[in-house]
Amino acid sequence: MNGIDCTNTITENIGKALKDSGYQFVCRYLAPAKFSWKRLIPSEVDVLTKYGIKIISVFETTADRAKYGASIGSIDGKDAKAEAEIVNQPKGSCIYFAVDYDADSKDYDSIEAYLKAAAIELQGYKIGVYGSFDVIEEMANRKACSNFWQTYAWSKGQLSKYANIYQMKNGVLVAGINCDINVSYGNEGGWNYMPKLTWKEILQKHSSNAAEWEVAIDAAVNAANAAGNIGVLEIFKYLPDLIEKIYSEK
Repeated sequence: MNGIDCTNTITENIGKALKDSGYQFVCRYLAPAKFSWKRLIPSEVDVLTKYGIKIISVFETTADRAKYGASIGSIDGKDAKAEAEIVNQPKGSCIYFAVDYDADSKDYDSIEAYLKAAAIELQGYKIGVYGSFDVIEEMANRKACSNFWQTYAWSKGQLSKYANIYQMKNGVLVAGINCDINVSYGNEGGWNYMPKLTWKEILQKHSSNAAEWEVAIDAAVNAANAAGNIGVLEIFKYLPDLIEKIYSEK
């Protein structure tokens, strides 16, 4: 599965361009309001959910913040939780914390403590780390978190067997924005917003004629995936009513 990460706000036009280009996930920042230039906002969640593009959440303020240990991890965990609630990120999905520098082995104890302290504040969410090959390997072996997003930077050509996501190239122009290219190997903890509607309401909301059939089905499937506990049969039991509605309006 191919995706990007970026600091840009994802608008309707960018979302459609990403969908048309075949990108399936976008990594965006949970960050406090003073970092508004890169902060994920609710309108982006609506756009990405509409186009069936998964959101990967990453918390980062400054590049080397994780090396300051548990006390900072607790603060950042609280801030990440507040931001996740603002954008309606569902429990069960993942929040990555960035180690966005060439971390030395002397920092590993502090990074581990940072991640574990953040996790205490984020009960119900999976916790991940973004970093180099060595950071990924070390935090995986220490069981500091459950998910791993590796960057090629500082990795000396090595790819960790633990990586759920691999950031493979920086500074690429996609959909008119400057971004980084990533690939997911599965279980990356992505999410979309789950509307507080019944499945029948979701289907009807997104379909009023035959031309919108595909959009209707995509909306239902994406919502089911976001919820994580709704089977295919739960969706398809509403299809007879939907089919009747669509063709009665043709």
